[in-house]
Amino acid sequence: MSAEFDALLRNGTWDLVPSHPTQNLVGCKWIFRTKYLPNGSIDRYKARLVAKGFHQRSGVDYSETFSPVIKPTTVRLVLSLAVNQGWSLRQLDVNNAFLQGTLTEDVFMSQPPGFIDRDHPHHVCKLRKAIYGLKQAPRARYHELRQFLLQFGFINSIVDTSLFIFNNHGTILYL
Repeated sequence: MSAEFDALLRNGTWDLVPSHPTQNLVGCKWIFRTKYLPNGSIDRYKARLVAKGFHQRSGVDYSETFSPVIKPTTVRLVLSLAVNQGWSLRQLDVNNAFLQGTLTEDVFMSQPPGFIDRDHPHHVCKLRKAIYGLKQAPRARYHELRQFLLQFGFINSIVDTSLFIFNNHGTILYL
């Protein structure tokens, strides 16, 4: 839990602010998982802080939640092109992807259980970045990624907004 909590602090996920009666306070909890090696032995234990998104109120803590997902036909088309053209394929997984999205709404969350600030025990977390469990977390992550890719010269597909294309003198990258 300490490693996860420290990572959230390093990421600038929230600021501690005084509690106010007009704030809609979103709760949070720790989720624990055991990761196993292929042989069945325990690799490690993981803890993840998750917001109780069901405490969020529409129009107060979030407005939009839609986040595009790549269409299966787009995946099949790109794979067909790769096979036909002999392209190499790579895949990646972004660790803690949802924690990268910057929030545009004011969302207030209770301090994580077991990590109440000793100097400010009655303060709450004003979230600057999304965390797992928030209704708008996928949307915030998509917009952060989209902005980043467009800055580097990718273009957003008109047909499928989850497909990004980079073309540099005939070298094409689909993401």
